[in-house]
Amino acid sequence: MKKRIVCLTLAILMCGSQAVSVMADRESDLREEQAWTSQQLDATYARMNALWEQKQQLESQIDSLNSDLVNVMVSIQTLENDIASKEAEIEKTQGDLTKAQNAKDKQYSSMKKRIQYLYEKGGNNAWFQMMLNADNLADLLTRAEYTQQMYEQDRESLQKYARTIEEVQKLEDQYEQEKADFETMKQEYEAQQSNLQYQLDVTRANSADCENEIAYAQQQATEYANLLAEQQAEIEQLEAERIAAEEEARRQAEAEAAAAAAAAQEAEESQSDESYDDYSEDDSEDYSDSSDTDVQYDEDGDVVSGSSDSSSDYEYDEYGNVIDSDNTVDYDSYSESSSSSSSSSSSGSGSSVVNYATQFVGNPYVWGGTSLTNGADCSGFVQSVYANFGVSLPRTSYEQQNAGTEVSYADAQPGDLIFFTGTYDAGEPVTHIGIYVGNGQMIHCGHPVQYTSINSPYWQSHFYGFGRW
Repeated sequence: MKKRIVCLTLAILMCGSQAVSVMADRESDLREEQAWTSQQLDATYARMNALWEQKQQLESQIDSLNSDLVNVMVSIQTLENDIASKEAEIEKTQGDLTKAQNAKDKQYSSMKKRIQYLYEKGGNNAWFQMMLNADNLADLLTRAEYTQQMYEQDRESLQKYARTIEEVQKLEDQYEQEKADFETMKQEYEAQQSNLQYQLDVTRANSADCENEIAYAQQQATEYANLLAEQQAEIEQLEAERIAAEEEARRQAEAEAAAAAAAAQEAEESQSDESYDDYSEDDSEDYSDSSDTDVQYDEDGDVVSGSSDSSSDYEYDEYGNVIDSDNTVDYDSYSESSSSSSSSSSSGSGSSVVNYATQFVGNPYVWGGTSLTNGADCSGFVQSVYANFGVSLPRTSYEQQNAGTEVSYADAQPGDLIFFTGTYDAGEPVTHIGIYVGNGQMIHCGHPVQYTSINSPYWQSHFYGFGRW
C-alpha cells in the first residue's frame, strides 16, 4: 500500500512538473525577449543622446551663420551708402566740370572776338598801328600794358581751364573706379549673403530633421519601456503561476497521499473488525490489553513502544497529520495538544509566535497570499505571523532561509523556522517553510494551516534545516 501511495505521489508531482516546465520555458523565452528589448532601449537612448549632441551642434552653426549673415548685410548696407556718396561726389564733380566748360566757352568767345577784331584791323599790324596811334609816351605805355594784361589774362584763363579739365577728369576717373570697386565688393557680399542664407536654410532643415528623429526616438523609447514593463508583468505572472502550480502539485500530492494512507488504515481496521468476531472473549481481552498501548514518537521521530501516556491518544498519517477516529485529520484536537506541549517546552518570544500562529489553524491556503485569515501560502503565512511581532521577513521561503541564522537540529526552539527542500521542482534549495512548535512538530500553511509532525517519512526525507531571526 505504501508503494502505491509513493507511486501516486510521484505521478502527481510529475504531472505538476510538466505544467511547471511549460511555464518555465515560457518564462525563459520572455526573459530572452526582455533582454533584447532592454538592449533596444539602451541603443535608443544612446541614439537620442547622439541626436541631442548633433542638434546642439546644428543650433550652434545656426547662431554662427546668423551672425555672419548680419555682418554681411551690414557690410552691404555700408557699401551701398559709400556708393551713394561716391555718386554724389561724381555728380558734384560733373557740375564743376560743367562750370569749367561754360567758363571755357565764354573765354573762347571773348578771345574769338578779339582775334576777329585784330584780323579785321590787319592782324599783327593792328597792334602795331594801335601803338603808333598813341598820343604820347604815357598813352603808348598804357596801351602796351593793357595789351600785355590781355595776353596774360588769356594765357592764365587757358591754363586754368586746362587744369580744371584735367582735375575734373582725374576725379571723375577716380570716382568711377571707386564706384566700380564698391559695386564689385557689393556683389561679393551679396554672393556671401546668398551662400550664408543657403547654409542657414540647410542647417535649419537639418536641425528640424534632427528634432523629428529625437521625437521618434523618444516614442520608440517609450514603446520599449512599456514593452519591458509588460514583459516584466508577464514574467511575474508566470512566476507566480509556476509557484502556484508547484504548490498545488505539492498540496495535491500530500492530499492524495494522506487520503491513500487513510484509506489503507480504514481497510486495515475493516479487516481487523471482520476477524474480531472469531476471537474468544479471552482473546478479545488480550487484544484489548494489547491495543491500549498506543504508538508514540520520540523527539527524533523513533517509535516508542509500551507507552500509555494520555498524550498518545493521537494517531498520525504518513505526513505527521493527526488522524481522529474516522481517519480524518483533526486539527482542533491536535491544536490543543500541540499548543499545550509548546507552552510547556518553550517561553518568551518563540512561545508567543507559536501561540499566535495556532489561532489560524484551519485557515485556507492561497498561493501568493499573505492574509492570516483570508488565505496565504507557506512563506506568506510565516511572514505575516512574524510581522505581528515587528519582525520583517523576506517574501519567499528561500529568501527567508538565506537571510536568517542557521540553527542545529539539537538547538531548535519553538518559534524557529524549519525549512524543507525538493517538495516541488522550484530550482531553489528551499521550497517549503513552517514554524517549529517543539516536540518534533511544526505549524505550517499546507492545505490548510495545520500542525504536522516533522518526523514523518515524507518531511524527514525533505528536511533542510532550521533557522532563526
